[in-house]
Amino acid sequence: MGVINLKQLLESQTLQRAPFPVPVGWYFIDYSENLKPGEMRNINVFDQEWVLFRSESGEKVGVTDPYCPHLGAHIGHGGKVCGDNVRCPFHHWEYDTQGWCKSIPYAKVMPPITKKAPILRTLPTVEKYGMIWSWYHPLCEAPTWELPYIPELEDKTGYAGNRRGSWTANTCIQEIAENGVDVAHLKFLHNAPMIPPVEATYDGAKMVLNIGKGYIVGHTYAGGLNVMRFTQTDPVSGKAITATMISYSVPLTHDKTQMNMSFRHVDFPAGSPELAFTKKQIDHMIGAAEGEESAGFESVDFIVWNNKRYRPNPLLCDGDGPIFPFRKWFSQFYVNADLSKL
Repeated sequence: MGVINLKQLLESQTLQRAPFPVPVGWYFIDYSENLKPGEMRNINVFDQEWVLFRSESGEKVGVTDPYCPHLGAHIGHGGKVCGDNVRCPFHHWEYDTQGWCKSIPYAKVMPPITKKAPILRTLPTVEKYGMIWSWYHPLCEAPTWELPYIPELEDKTGYAGNRRGSWTANTCIQEIAENGVDVAHLKFLHNAPMIPPVEATYDGAKMVLNIGKGYIVGHTYAGGLNVMRFTQTDPVSGKAITATMISYSVPLTHDKTQMNMSFRHVDFPAGSPELAFTKKQIDHMIGAAEGEESAGFESVDFIVWNNKRYRPNPLLCDGDGPIFPFRKWFSQFYVNADLSKL
């Protein structure tokens, strides 16, 4: 019998599902179509509640801390959108989408700080791809990179497809992103015919994946945006056809993630073999293609994600993908915010 390694054998007793804070980055909040002019509602993301609102003109969107800096009333319960601002129900203090106090209806002299800086926390928020996106940083620092151009979502012509879905996984967003470099699981969890080769390169907040020598090319931006392009040759037309999966996950809490996906493809003519093939490509992405034995993430990944715990020191072998380089890259998005020192 070998020497007992208690550290190895008992490590699982100390493992956590997600030993990380919410990572820094841009995150999907909602589809633009779902927030009407003058609408306000409470949302739960990034381990807390926020107030989401759209100005009466429809041109501005705000995501704010729910508690009024005046006396702590919850703006999302009884508050109101007034022009470009959101109004607290308690004393009608108004705040714009940047967190500046714009009006105190009974004040002859507004507090001096209101002329110098925002007093209500808001998240930098933009609308892109027909979606609302907010930048999260635990210490309220400004965005350090911009959301990329995605032709499949932004070009007015050339692309089609309105298929999209949303799922909730009981794990942190890093675990979901790590799936991209963990190519070995494709064979053993998804029943893929082989373990494909993978190359991963890193540039600031972006990771580029090449899986299967061009079969899947992915561009991942921190944890909140992932654009995966699948290219295969259509046996009928003989053309190389690319279909795209855009994934935009958001941390609901540090250990619960909402996965959202949109699927797009080239706008082939109705009834063409290219259109039939690319629709099968999209079915393949989620493991629902007719005549295939592969299992999609809906049926297998969630079983793993919802029940696993994070191992900070995993035992890896030569067949595993570049998991350690990925984790080193992803670590840049974590900021330890000790609010007790403020």
